[in-house]
Amino acid sequence: MKKNTVLFIVVAMVVGILIGVIVTNSKKDLSASAPAPPPASAPLINQQQQTSVLEEIVAREPDNRNAWIRLGHIFFDSNQPMKAIEAYARALELNGNDPNILTDQGVMYRRVGWFDKAISNFEKAYAIDKSHQQSLYNLGIVYRYDLQDFAKAKVVWEKFVAIDPGSPGARQVQSELDFLKSHPEIPKTMQ
Repeated sequence: MKKNTVLFIVVAMVVGILIGVIVTNSKKDLSASAPAPPPASAPLINQQQQTSVLEEIVAREPDNRNAWIRLGHIFFDSNQPMKAIEAYARALELNGNDPNILTDQGVMYRRVGWFDKAISNFEKAYAIDKSHQQSLYNLGIVYRYDLQDFAKAKVVWEKFVAIDPGSPGARQVQSELDFLKSHPEIPKTMQ
């Protein structure tokens, strides 16, 4: 090799090492000055306290529908689907005509893989309120992603879009519909 080539390679390596050291040190300086994230346990303690209080309330007042709903929401948000399903069931026993609670319980049914029960809940919610987009959205999700039934997903999501075509949710669902239309379903006999 020529002396110039060797010298060029050595200089390039030294410059690369220097740049690496500078970048690493600047990242350390930035991370050292960044504020520490809040402790993660604070909301959990509050959630545990809320759960305890609500469980005491429903033990004393088993007909307190709002307490059952709030308890269901806490279990929903903390990824405890079976407990959420049970709490929502108690609320629905007191009033089964609530499309929001039917939908929330349906989401929990989906999370545990009970797609038939999820579908039933979403359909009941939509039957109660023909403008209930959330139930249609979730019903389409089950058909599209869980059951791979593109035809049913299309029907459901077309209803969703028809309710409020200009909404951001409708634009998102329309993009799903466009995808489904450009990717026909594989017949069940070929799967």
